[in-house]
Amino acid sequence: MTTAPAIDIRGLTVIRGKQEVLHSIDLQVSAGSVTGLLGPSGCGKTTLMRAIVGTQIVKSGDVRVLGDQAGTPALRRRVGYVTQSPSVYGDLTVSRNVQYFGSLYGKSGADVRAAIDAVGLTRYADQISADLSGGQIGRVSLACALVADPDLLVLDEPTVGLDPVLRVELWERFADLAKGGTTLLISSHVMDEADHCAELILMRDGFLLAQITPDELRAKTRCERLEDAFLELIRTSPVGGEIS
Repeated sequence: MTTAPAIDIRGLTVIRGKQEVLHSIDLQVSAGSVTGLLGPSGCGKTTLMRAIVGTQIVKSGDVRVLGDQAGTPALRRRVGYVTQSPSVYGDLTVSRNVQYFGSLYGKSGADVRAAIDAVGLTRYADQISADLSGGQIGRVSLACALVADPDLLVLDEPTVGLDPVLRVELWERFADLAKGGTTLLISSHVMDEADHCAELILMRDGFLLAQITPDELRAKTRCERLEDAFLELIRTSPVGGEIS
């Protein structure tokens, strides 16, 4: 029995102003996986994620998420999205922020505490969010998404500004979520995080360069370091197209 992909995108094209920023993207993301969306800043990662969660106007193409059209009301309780800019209430404590979002999904106090603990903010639970550092506020946003226990979690560069120890802990948490059946799509411009992913979606200038595993990328480019492998992929791929 073949499991349907959690995300299925066909021919996605997005135009902003007069510029085409995504060029006929085709990709599928397996259910229950950790998939990395990688590429330099400005390559279209955030636009692609916005199309997946249904907040981006598209010119053409089909985007299906968990079997439904992206952005449909049926997905509101099934998809979590953490943006690069934290979405929290600065005048509320960490606990109150997470409790508020948890209440929208009927979650208990235990669920709220578990989400806060998962992002390493237990000792700051009663602190006003506006008094936290930028990295800590980003973790509050992540906890607000985790508390809903979504089937799909879309994270836009969630580890930016975090110390190395916490980054490792978060990736371990992401792996545990995937083992429990959650699908995670995580963007980053840091190639050393790619080894935490089962599969990689590599982008540049609005084009999909490749959808590939870390080991396959190393084998294809004969580069051990993933950053070197990505640069080699760019050099050997045709302009405006996916590598063969």
